[in-house]
Amino acid sequence: MCATCGCGKVDEPAGTRISVPADAPQQHEHEHEHSHGHDHAHGHGHGHGHTHDHAPVSTETVTLEQRILDKNDRLAAENRSWLAARGVRAFNLMSSPGSGKTTLLERTVRELQASSPVSVIEGDQETLLDADRIKATGCSVVQVNTGSGCHLDAEMMRGALDALSPMDDSLVFVENVGNLVCPALFDLGEQGKVVLISVTEGDDKPLKYPHIFAVADLVVVNKTDLLPYVDFETEACERNARSVNPGVRVINLSATSGEGLEEWYRWLDERPAG
Repeated sequence: MCATCGCGKVDEPAGTRISVPADAPQQHEHEHEHSHGHDHAHGHGHGHGHTHDHAPVSTETVTLEQRILDKNDRLAAENRSWLAARGVRAFNLMSSPGSGKTTLLERTVRELQASSPVSVIEGDQETLLDADRIKATGCSVVQVNTGSGCHLDAEMMRGALDALSPMDDSLVFVENVGNLVCPALFDLGEQGKVVLISVTEGDDKPLKYPHIFAVADLVVVNKTDLLPYVDFETEACERNARSVNPGVRVINLSATSGEGLEEWYRWLDERPAG
């Protein structure tokens, strides 16, 4: 269970599973299980579809949350140094489920790996489904299954990097667990935070989930090929995103049709390592 947001059952042990899909390009299979050591302090109920036990908010709970985030920030700083020393640029892709993260990653990997080594860290609560899709592109991939956890954190990121062993001067994409709340809290040590929103979700999403849009370096509006069929205004979405993050870059694209992908690739190329 995530102690900072309360997701998961109080009687279910927290833990992650990091694995390399069968027949992936890596030469080693690495499976690592560990416990977060997070105390199951309380549950706020973010709509994960399961029952939460609610405990009174207390000073001890707040202190626990601060310690968890402080530890995560220290580990994230170590990850950032590790990546910078190798010239590796890592990008953390965050969104709600169904925004098209995996489809965008599949196309991005296929179109960029000819000019630069690319590898992917897939985050999901269960299954290897997305990792298998990415593996089919021919790039290196590891899957992080979080169990009841609703986000990746810096410790999971480091375990995945150790299993992945990305090449120097390469790109690493992290597909975070589908969730517009908790991933905003946890720095992974990445060089860029990308928040995806699809035109099927509504142009007011940045106002409903301001914290994740506030930490974004880039907002990608995906599935623009569906604009004729939905009630979504790209200008309104960009205006709403900038109301919570004035300096954020916004790119409109379709991972299916390819419209806008050149601007996406240009943004990736402009981000420095470290």
